[in-house]
Amino acid sequence: VQLQAFGGGLVQAGGSLRLSCATSGRTFSSYAMGWFRQAPGTERVFVAAITWNRGQTYYADSVKGRFTISRDNAKNTGYLQMNSLKPEDTGVYYCAETKAGCSFSSRANYASWGQGTQVTVSS
Repeated sequence: VQLQAFGGGLVQAGGSLRLSCATSGRTFSSYAMGWFRQAPGTERVFVAAITWNRGQTYYADSVKGRFTISRDNAKNTGYLQMNSLKPEDTGVYYCAETKAGCSFSSRANYASWGQGTQVTVSS
């Protein structure tokens, strides 16, 4: 599976951005897509995930109520709508694919990763 994330940019605090993740080569065994964020000097952390089949969603506590993950199966594309952005949301956002049916917040469960897109939120 190949993934490509795009849609990042520079935005003021309180603003919004929509990230997209285009996938190719996805098969029936692809279970879910996740988004992770990595700030400079820190580890890559879980943001959100969605299952391809049922559209079940999972969020990190820090983004609940502000971010919305969605997917378009026909387009093999996932999205991350980010509202009420905060400076601490700054980082490189990566989308990834997992065949695992649980533990969506664990990086180890994701075998395929996109190249990342930079999101910078200014205060």
